[in-house]
Amino acid sequence: MAVDFRLYLITDRAQVPGHDLRAALKPALESGVQAIQLREKDLSDGEIFSLASALLPLCRQYGAKLMINDRADIAVAAGADGVQLTRVSYSAREARRILGGEKLIGVSTHSVAEAEDAAREGADFITLGPVFHTPSKRRYGPPVGIPLLREVARRVEIPVFAIGGIKPAVVPEVFHAGAFGVALISGILGAADMGKAAREFAALTGRQGAAAE
Repeated sequence: MAVDFRLYLITDRAQVPGHDLRAALKPALESGVQAIQLREKDLSDGEIFSLASALLPLCRQYGAKLMINDRADIAVAAGADGVQLTRVSYSAREARRILGGEKLIGVSTHSVAEAEDAAREGADFITLGPVFHTPSKRRYGPPVGIPLLREVARRVEIPVFAIGGIKPAVVPEVFHAGAFGVALISGILGAADMGKAAREFAALTGRQGAAAE
């Protein structure tokens, strides 16, 4: 499966009214978000599966991918498009055994070594960050910055998504540094008007909005 998206939205239902992800994601998808990562670490396996099953038809309606954080087994069971692995989960090679060859594997990375390992183990794409300061990524240490993004983009042949502190003003800079796309949470989910925020990011990443099928 091709990495055919450049705007990758990661969920955090704590940032949306009433914790209603489906209602929050609909205007974002309508406005051009091309891929969603379901990342709700406090939920049980059953709750993640149920939420993924509810979100998948919505993603399909707008031609968007649905990725599941860390759980390749739930991605398969729910019929999602793939999995996003962290550095403390299993390797991309191990995930491929569970997913088969038709699903996507993304890996979260924070250094050149992690990026190269992910590419070598068969990841389809990586996220790299935090590129800029953001409270949600503070535990990963100081921002890696544009120079490291540029170096990683040069060293690996798979798509690199910049993550961490992504705001509209920095999108041209990260693309100039070699990023394939951007991944974000609060830039859209934390906005007063999620649809408007998504449209701005979609325009900057090359997609003006999605039409429902």
